[in-house]
Amino acid sequence: MIRLFDAFIFDIDGTLTSTNQLIFDSFNFIAKKYLNKTFTDEEIISMFGPPEDVILKELCGEKFEEAKKDYYKYYSDNHSIAELYPGIKEILKYLKNKKYPLGIFTGKGRDASLITLRKLGVDHYFDLIVTGDDVVNHKPSAEGILKFVNHFGLEKEKVLMLGDSVSDVKASREAGIKIASVLWDSYAHEEVKTLQSDYYFHSVGELKEFLLKNL
Repeated sequence: MIRLFDAFIFDIDGTLTSTNQLIFDSFNFIAKKYLNKTFTDEEIISMFGPPEDVILKELCGEKFEEAKKDYYKYYSDNHSIAELYPGIKEILKYLKNKKYPLGIFTGKGRDASLITLRKLGVDHYFDLIVTGDDVVNHKPSAEGILKFVNHFGLEKEKVLMLGDSVSDVKASREAGIKIASVLWDSYAHEEVKTLQSDYYFHSVGELKEFLLKNL
């Protein structure tokens, strides 16, 4: 059987992990402490794109270094509210056992990414982790995807990105790879549905079934 894919790239938040509430809480912890205000979820989502450090610098200015320490301490100390979506670890284990190169491409910075992947016990599944700190141009730029493709010398049409956001779709299109939009916890699922991704998965079970059938 001809292999449908040779490698897989995963987003983190909303794809592998239910970390969105933790992110909202962490930013609001900083906002209350340093700005004496609270953001709505929508206001925080509108800041997404660059990694946390860039956002924190913009918010806190000269108090950035102090705020940065507080942010990651809060994020780490309260990480128990986040978890892997049930069934994700089994999928990663299955793909790893089949020797597929696995990557991460996330807008998160490296510090938050590694806290999450390590605390949830999945960091060792990934051969290359590309974060918002590792690229000049953040999502929806394809730069992070192309780092993975070039690192492993892959044929673009044999690479699948799995993500929950509009920027994941745009980055994949720009890179010339296939995109699977996952809708189990996407904060932008209505918009994502309009973008005609190559695949849509409404549950981790659906994704697992697809992989078992096609790999």
